[in-house]
Amino acid sequence: MPNNQVADLLRVSAPQVLAALVRRYGHFDTAEDAVQEALLAAATQWPDQGLPDNPRAWLITVASRRMTDLLRSEQARKQREETVARWALPQDWLTPPADRQPTDSDDTLILLFLCCHPALSPPSQVALTLRAVGGLTTAEIARAFLVPEPTMTKRISRAKKTIKDSGVPFAPPSVGDRDARLAAVLHVLYLIFTEGYAATAGASLHRVELSTEAIRLTRLVHRLLPGDAEVAGLLALLLLTDARREARTGPGGELIPMADQDRGRWNAEFITEGIALITASLPRGVPGPYQLQAAIAALHDEAPSYPDTDWPQIMLLYERLLALVDNPMIALNHAAAVSMARGPHAALKLVDDLEADGRLTDDHRLHAVRAHLLETIGDTAAARAAYLLAAQHTMSIPQQRYLHARAARLPGETSG
Repeated sequence: MPNNQVADLLRVSAPQVLAALVRRYGHFDTAEDAVQEALLAAATQWPDQGLPDNPRAWLITVASRRMTDLLRSEQARKQREETVARWALPQDWLTPPADRQPTDSDDTLILLFLCCHPALSPPSQVALTLRAVGGLTTAEIARAFLVPEPTMTKRISRAKKTIKDSGVPFAPPSVGDRDARLAAVLHVLYLIFTEGYAATAGASLHRVELSTEAIRLTRLVHRLLPGDAEVAGLLALLLLTDARREARTGPGGELIPMADQDRGRWNAEFITEGIALITASLPRGVPGPYQLQAAIAALHDEAPSYPDTDWPQIMLLYERLLALVDNPMIALNHAAAVSMARGPHAALKLVDDLEADGRLTDDHRLHAVRAHLLETIGDTAAARAAYLLAAQHTMSIPQQRYLHARAARLPGETSG
């Protein structure tokens, strides 16, 4: 079996195997170590020996054996006697076997809520879940948080230790705990989807396994809380956004902006479901951030063409959104909508204000939007320089190619 196929299978299986071990044995941190060793064994053996009949069960079996070894080793260490006294060996547990079939309560969803433990700070909740459930590397998470990788490594390690020391059982949260953790859970799912829909680095624009997993998990949360308008809003947002994924790339994997996309390639089923969700959730009260973003996505998806999009309405929705959350990316999207509704000069003023704010200085999207606006008003030399600057600030190869291509179309001196 090719190495890349093995890697894809392991990436999908890792959170499921980790959830199974934590449910069966507890000890989040130790379980993750055991799972990593099982994944390493699979990556070494499967390409040459072929896949086992049940890859997930194979991983759980190998990880469980390693888990037993690690627990026994911990028990033998005198300096951890106080901690070990609260532990039990696997044969003393009364829970079902780790390789049993998942139940309706879905182990991965329980793992998701466990990672959002109230003892953790919100950034640590998000980081740990992205690592344990989303399968992102520490480097990818560090880029999402705009912090150095060593800082994120320490943050995740502290979070895992906190979970281990808390003694919280691997079980569905109580109603009170569930409500308290819900905001962090939704934010985590949004970030996982975002990394899947627009990968921060690598040769591919998408990491489909992440966006697909984010939608699956959000469906589970929606099933758990069908009356929560923001949960419905998030699911609608993910579906309405993912509906455009196939049209975002050309035959060679090149990026195609929304203005040039073939809307016939958009996923009509996702659009229908997303619009139904947001239509039903909006009347339930004052809309939250995910509902407002879903409403914006719905306007994009319902428009017959890019110029015919209801840009004034999108601009107003972004303004309502900015009144709720101080987010520079939302402000940048608002500037893009202002450009379509009121013209590029008005939008450039907003982009200048964002650059002065400083939070997006190293984000390629700020420079890409500026480049497009400059190109629109005819300042081709400045636009070319801005496109090249944007290319320097992204690690995504498709984004780099797109930005370099845009720059190459423009002369180096201001026209006329």
